[in-house]
Amino acid sequence: MTDETFGELSGWGRYPVVRGRQRHSDNLEHSTDGAVLSRGLGRSYGDASLPPPGDHTVAVTTRADRLLSFDEDTGVLRAQAGLSLSKLNRRLLPRGWFPPCSPGTESVTLGGMVAADVHGKGHHREGCFGEHVIGLRIRVADGRILEISDAVEPELFRATLGGMGLTGHILEVEFRMRPAASPWILAESERFGDLDALVESLRRDSQRWPFTFAWVDAFSRGKSRGRGIVDRGRWADPSEVPAKPPAPRMTISVPPVFPNWFLSATAVTAFNVMLYRAHGRRVHRGIVHPRSFFYPVDCFAHWNRLYGRRGFTQYQAVLPLQSGRPGYHRVFEIVEEMGAAPFLCVMKDFTAEGKGMLSFPKEGLSIVFDMPICERTQLAVDALNEFIGGEGGRVYLAKDALTRAAHFRAMEPRLDDWLKVRRKWDPSGVLRSALSVRLFGDPS
Repeated sequence: MTDETFGELSGWGRYPVVRGRQRHSDNLEHSTDGAVLSRGLGRSYGDASLPPPGDHTVAVTTRADRLLSFDEDTGVLRAQAGLSLSKLNRRLLPRGWFPPCSPGTESVTLGGMVAADVHGKGHHREGCFGEHVIGLRIRVADGRILEISDAVEPELFRATLGGMGLTGHILEVEFRMRPAASPWILAESERFGDLDALVESLRRDSQRWPFTFAWVDAFSRGKSRGRGIVDRGRWADPSEVPAKPPAPRMTISVPPVFPNWFLSATAVTAFNVMLYRAHGRRVHRGIVHPRSFFYPVDCFAHWNRLYGRRGFTQYQAVLPLQSGRPGYHRVFEIVEEMGAAPFLCVMKDFTAEGKGMLSFPKEGLSIVFDMPICERTQLAVDALNEFIGGEGGRVYLAKDALTRAAHFRAMEPRLDDWLKVRRKWDPSGVLRSALSVRLFGDPS
């Protein structure tokens, strides 16, 4: 059964908003026929999962969510592209298996994980999701359905990893899961009073812990600029788990209408001070539920509503190691100078870039800012991109809504090779999105 709806669409940031046609079906071979793009749960933040302006159809994959096969001896799993990470975790984590890398939300499909070549809190150990993908079944622009891998059409395979769905409709994904010693996480957190101490701890902890990340108070100034909390974790040994394991945090739903003034600079500053002080000076250590550790924002259903009707953008960039201390300090200086008001700032440690032609991570520090859309936001993104690009860094297309085409081209030396592969398989430009119109000059 196939249904079609027409109306407003947006990404998780609720900006931009376009009108488009969505086709829902459990038969992706049928529903992708004539569609310009596939769309999963719509958790990319900007315009990556949106159709171009006009009356275009996207194929929604979420009804095609069957787990097709799983080998418990090797961990190799094959599933339809619409299978969500939350369903996968509920089914296989109790049996001792977890994806090799996981983004910050469970509300993402396997097809979306491939298209964005997602990374997680363990990128310094495991790399991107694409490093663990064995093969893909995709429908290319001329209608053919292909099985691709490192051995079969390897260029198309690498272009699809991180290709934002623009090289073909992803129908099925085969990848290797990782064993988990238990379904629980042994976690530690520690508070640091300035940016240098926080970054030093993050880099050091990445050598000893499989999962690390840092929350940063982006509103702190002076000597306390960049103060924050570093979290680290690993799968707990069964002997470490208490008789009554921890429950996940209760899910709280944010109301549909939230006032734009809620995330004012005053309110966010007060919240950050409270969060920082509440942690205290001691190191916190204990067994936690994996949902609380890997997906803390999922505890707030519809948390994107906090930013009001204007929406927000999540700016994520990677700053190469050679930028060093002056580099990451300059990023925070730019945010201050531009008057941006990031409600959330997170940092992670990245290892070398993966095989995906447009995969985002490279060795260095990942810095994420959630910024409400206002008159200063575009100027802040422009200034950040000028600096990040000049340092040899790049932005994450799955989060992006405001990067200009010239900035992206300047920071992405791999772009011409990727465009060459894309044109080979789609010379007429059948597959496109609002993002590809904005960054690659595709017709709407």
